[in-house]
Amino acid sequence: MAEANWYVVHTYSGYENKVKANIEKTIENRGLHEEILEVRVPMEEVVEVKNGVKKTSLKKMFPGYVMINMVMNDDTWYVVRNTRGVTGFVGPGSKPVPLTEAEMKPLGIQKDVVSADFKEGDMIMITKGAWKDTVGAVQKMDYTKGTATINVELFGRETPVEISFEEVRRVD
Repeated sequence: MAEANWYVVHTYSGYENKVKANIEKTIENRGLHEEILEVRVPMEEVVEVKNGVKKTSLKKMFPGYVMINMVMNDDTWYVVRNTRGVTGFVGPGSKPVPLTEAEMKPLGIQKDVVSADFKEGDMIMITKGAWKDTVGAVQKMDYTKGTATINVELFGRETPVEISFEEVRRVD
């Protein structure tokens, strides 16, 4: 499988979150989880002072742009390019150019390699959240997201649940 890279997509101004939602919905509908890994609208915390009162808010770092971590192929290019609100990829002509490591660093995006002390097939216990103390076998692991998928029993059926590596521990 080809390596995933970060690409920048130009959108209509004010449509960044709509484009993000539409791409995520398409990923879900077409089962592209393995090819389009993450969609981000980079935000930064800004402190404003109005009438002597400090107010912290989130502002878009790059209005009109969305960042996508994906494996570039004809299918993923088509899906992103034909999403409502997208005007195109950043790059010469129709050829998208991935961001370099140096460009990603100031944005707070690192290619961290996440490791876990368990693997597929191991039994783990969820230690936080709504599924706390639930035990299940690891069905799938996603090292780029840092998540494991386990099946839990919900209403008498096996249901897959994606849990962060930090929220589980191995059962010996």
